[in-house]
Amino acid sequence: MKIRSIVLLIFFPFFFQAQYLEVGGSLGASNYLGDLAPSSLWTSIGQTNWAQGVFVRYNINNFTAFRLDLTHGFISGSDKFSVEDNSRGERNLSFRTEIYEAALIGELNILRFQPDGKNKMFSPYIFGGIALYKFNPQTKFEDQWYDLQPLGTEGQGLSNYPKKYSLTQFSIPVGGGLKVAMNQNFTITFETGLRKTFTDYLDDVSSFYPDFEELAITNGELAAELSWRYDEINADAIPPASGAGRGDPLDLDWYIFSKLAISYNFIKRKKTLKKGKIKRRKNNRSIKCPAF
Repeated sequence: MKIRSIVLLIFFPFFFQAQYLEVGGSLGASNYLGDLAPSSLWTSIGQTNWAQGVFVRYNINNFTAFRLDLTHGFISGSDKFSVEDNSRGERNLSFRTEIYEAALIGELNILRFQPDGKNKMFSPYIFGGIALYKFNPQTKFEDQWYDLQPLGTEGQGLSNYPKKYSLTQFSIPVGGGLKVAMNQNFTITFETGLRKTFTDYLDDVSSFYPDFEELAITNGELAAELSWRYDEINADAIPPASGAGRGDPLDLDWYIFSKLAISYNFIKRKKTLKKGKIKRRKNNRSIKCPAF
C-alpha cells in the first residue's frame, strides 16, 4: 500500500496537470487509395476533394489529449487517371462518394504542448483511434448519378455470389500533424490522417466480373451496363468473361483527410497582480508594537 501511495503521489500531478477543453472546426482536402486511384501507393491532385469538420478535444496534460471528430468529405477516382496499368482504360470505371465520419482519436504531443506556457507553444504530434463512417459510391451515366451498391455490379446478391456490402463500417485513423498556439485561447493545427478500412468497396470495385446476362436479368440492364464500360469508348469491344479480374480483392481501400483547423481553448486566464498593487499591499501591512 505504501508503494502504491508513493507512485500515485509522483504521477498524479503529471497526468492531471493543465486539463482543459477545446472546440474547433476544420477545412481541408480528402483523397483515396484503391482500385480506381492512379497508383496503388499515391493519389493525384485531379482526385482531391474538399472536407470539413468540427471537433471537441480534451487535453489531459501537455503530452496527451483525446478528441471526438466529426468530418464530412468527398472522395473520387477514375480509370482515366491511371499511370500504372494502361489496360485499366478498357475497364473505364469511375466513382464518387460522400464520407460521413465520427472518430474517437488519441493524440501524443512529441514536444509537449501548453497554450498558456511560453516554452510549449508548438509541437508536432501523432494520433490514432477508431472511426465509424458511412459512404455511398455513385457513378455518372448519361448525365445522371446512380447509386452503385443497390445494383450489385459484381453480382452481389445473386445466387453463388457474395451478399451486398455494408455502407456503414469501421476504420482506423492514423497520422500526424503540428499544433501552434496563437495565444492562450486559440490554437491552429495542421494534420494528415490515413484511414485504414476493412472494405474494398469504397469505389464499388473489388474482385471479378459477374455473368453479365444473369446480372442483367436479375438486377437490371443498368447494373450490367455499369459493371463494365469500355463499350462506351469502343462499341466493338467484347465484354470480359465471367470471373475475369475487375479489381484486386487483396488490396483494401483507404481514404485520407488533410485538415487545417482552428480551436478555442477553455483555459482560465491567470490573474496577475500589478507591481503597484504589490507595493501598496506591502506598505499597508500593519506594524505591531513591540511587547514589553
